[in-house]
Amino acid sequence: MATMTAEQRRAEAKAEFDAYMETCPTSRLMAVLGNKWTTTLLNRLADHGTMRHAELARSVPGISAKMLTQSLRALERDGLVTRHVTAAVPVQVDYTLTVLGETLIPIVATVRAWADRHMPDVEAARGRYDGARAGEAVPSPRDR
Repeated sequence: MATMTAEQRRAEAKAEFDAYMETCPTSRLMAVLGNKWTTTLLNRLADHGTMRHAELARSVPGISAKMLTQSLRALERDGLVTRHVTAAVPVQVDYTLTVLGETLIPIVATVRAWADRHMPDVEAARGRYDGARAGEAVPSPRDR
């Protein structure tokens, strides 16, 4: 049996970890939810039901038509949104949450509630950390 160097062991461990992360369900879900527009689009469809592409575009300020289309296609590919085309002039395209997509809404709501409650604490911690790194004395919330 050949002896491995520390660098070779680290490379092997990294390859094993990377292979695991590619199949890890939590990591894969977080990649979907981490998309800038995913949770916003899921929430819009949860709040309003079926919506047309143009309605979604108007309800999400700042999203480009291209990014909206790409995001909706990704959600459709993942089985979270269904797309229904109605043959009319002009063609009508409606988007609706699937049953699977609806199961994500409580999870997204929980993350949102956590963020609403705790992001001020996270921002304060960042300020303390950044201040300490810059050599400033920044009090913690307990010191105030």
